[in-house]
Parts: sequence; structure tokens; C-alpha cells
Amino acid sequence: MKKITILGATGSIGDSTFKVMENNPDDFSVVALVAGTNVGKMCRLCQKWQPKYVVMKDEGAAKALSQQLVSLGLTKICIEYGVDAMCQVCSLDEVDVVMSAIVGAAGLRPTMAAIKAGKRILLANKESLVMSGQLFMSAIREFGAELLPVDSEHNAIFQCLPAEAQASLGYCELDNLGVSHILLTGSGGPFRYSPVNSLVDVTPEQAIAHPNWSMGPKISVDSATMMNKGLEYIEAKYLFNASVEQLKVLIHPQSVIHSMVQFKDGSTIAQMGEPDMATPISLAMAYPDRINAGVNKLDFSQIGELTFIEVDYHRYPCLKLAIDACYEGQFATTALNAANEVMVDAFLQRRIGFTDIAALNEKVLERICSGENPSNQLDLESIIDLDNTSRLYAQQILNEY
Repeated sequence: MKKITILGATGSIGDSTFKVMENNPDDFSVVALVAGTNVGKMCRLCQKWQPKYVVMKDEGAAKALSQQLVSLGLTKICIEYGVDAMCQVCSLDEVDVVMSAIVGAAGLRPTMAAIKAGKRILLANKESLVMSGQLFMSAIREFGAELLPVDSEHNAIFQCLPAEAQASLGYCELDNLGVSHILLTGSGGPFRYSPVNSLVDVTPEQAIAHPNWSMGPKISVDSATMMNKGLEYIEAKYLFNASVEQLKVLIHPQSVIHSMVQFKDGSTIAQMGEPDMATPISLAMAYPDRINAGVNKLDFSQIGELTFIEVDYHRYPCLKLAIDACYEGQFATTALNAANEVMVDAFLQRRIGFTDIAALNEKVLERICSGENPSNQLDLESIIDLDNTSRLYAQQILNEY
């Protein structure tokens, strides 16, 4: 039985992880659950899964949870709060697997703690790679941790690649393995057919109404702008050691093919399935085995047409920003990720418009990249400092807007 710590237990990835566990009750058990401030949902999870440890984002949430659990007679669960406690429950000797699903930069430190403890890392927090890139992959190798991608696209690519590539993430030589291209597919979000000039009027409610996937508000907005695909592009570069010539983005509205790998002999291998995160999560949890994910198999007689569309960067300027930042370097991707978190939050609060997200992200990048020869050789503390600086710039630009 594998023992697991779940970072982001109250989010959508947490929900799908529990779905897999419910379908395989003899294979996994919970050691620790980590979340932000959703006390009510965490209380229900504690009742059901009986973790040894729970870590909340702040002291107020921890105290509120403690009071609720005491009222229910659940007094044996150790409740902590803060980043240090998150890191600790990722490093426990009894933990085998860490699901890294805290959205945004907040997931970086605990994920790195899990890496240094040599755990199996199920990576759903793409920002960890977007921010730390080569540092992250070098740490995986140095500390003997095992990395398995959970994002549906990266998990699909992983499945399509040869075993040699699966065993050497971050360092695989795609050309030597006969790989010509990685095709990263994306749905195009809810506005893929909307007139570009109408996007200025998009509301938060419209942006979070994804046509295929059930996700949190931040990720849903990122999908609508295709910044999510841009972050995934950066992640794919580091996971699969892909060059700009090898890595391509393709819009696939039905979200049936989750990504593809093309080979030099003309073959293309695609991974297909229902748009349900339980499938990639189950593979990562049980790898190299396959287990029941509780997901229906595709009924090819009911699928109908599968369509593919070339990316229009005028419609998706955030995607173009991310691809360009990817080859600028680590400082650019870190700054872009930080700026985007600030701008998406501002959009959800109706402080800025939908098309302002890309425009203001670009302003932050320009300010960061205008410095004198920013270094790409960043350690963890430098990355976190750059992240904080980028957020300050983003807030300043918002205030000036």
C-alpha cells in the first residue's frame, strides 16, 4: 500500500485523486492533507480519510478546522499551518508519494522538499517547473526522486514516448530516440470561435465556463487565454528536454486526444481518453501498472469528428508571451508566471478586462527583462525573490492602470 501526501487536497485535482483512491481502496492510504483555507471541505475530507496530519495555509484556517474536528470527536489528527509544515509533511519517512497540486507559486517549496526527500512526485503544479526549470530537474536527479507528470497533456506525451525517455525525464535525447515532434494539444477554451474583437467584453463568468474540463477559476481563465497552454509548453520543454523545433501547440476542440508524439519514420502516437483527470492521476499513482480510474472508456462510435486548428496568436497573445519567455530564460518564465497570477486575480475581481491580462503581463515582462543581463542561473531563494519582485511590479502596473 502506497502512502500519500496530497498538496491541494480541496481542489479539483484533489477530488480526482480521491476518486482514484476510492476505486482502489487497498492500494493507497492518506498520511497528510494540505490545503488553503477551505475549512469546511477539509473537515469532510478528514472525516472520510482520517489523515494523520493536516496543514492549512494560515493560523486562522488551522484553528477553525481544529474546532470543527474537536466538535466531531476527531482529536487525533495533528493540525499545523504554513509553508514549513507543508514541507515537513512532504518529507516524512512514511510517505511514499506526494501529489503536488497546489495552484501557483505556493506549491514550489513543498514540492522541492518532497524532491529532496526522494519521494515519487506526481506533478500537477506546473508552476514549479515554469519557475524553477532546470533547477527542479537537476534536483530530481540529485536526490533520486521520481517525477511523473499529471497534467493530462504531459501525461499523454509521457505515455507516447519510449521507455528510455520515461526513465530519463529532463535529460532524454528525443532525436536519438527517433522523435521528431511533440504535439501539445489544447481545447482553445470557450472563445476559440468568438470574434477576436469581442474578447474585450468577456466576463469572469464566461471565462471560467470551460467547455470540456471541470477546473478551478484561475486555471479556467488560463485556459481561456491559453496561458495555461503556454505554461504547459514551458513545462514540456523541461520535462522532455525539447527544443523549439521539436515542440508544437495544436488546438483540438474535442479534448479527446490529449497530446501526440511524432516520429522520424512518419508514425504518430496519440493518447486518447475521456476528459477526466482521474486517468492521468491513476497512471502516475500506479506507474508502471494501470489501475481502475473510475473513468468510462471512449465509445468511438459516439465521438463524431475530431478536428484540429492551427493556433492564432492574435486570439491567444498570452500563449505567444509564454513561448517567447520560454526561450528568453528562467527569469522571464518566473516573471511571467507571477504577473499572470496577479492579473488573473485582478480580472476575476473585475479590476481589469479579459484582454488586459495579456497586455499587462507583457508590461511586467518588459520591466523585468529591461534589467542588466538578468541571470538564468537561479537558486531556489533567487527564484522566490524574483517571483516576489515580479508580483510587486504587477501590482504597481495594476495601480497605474
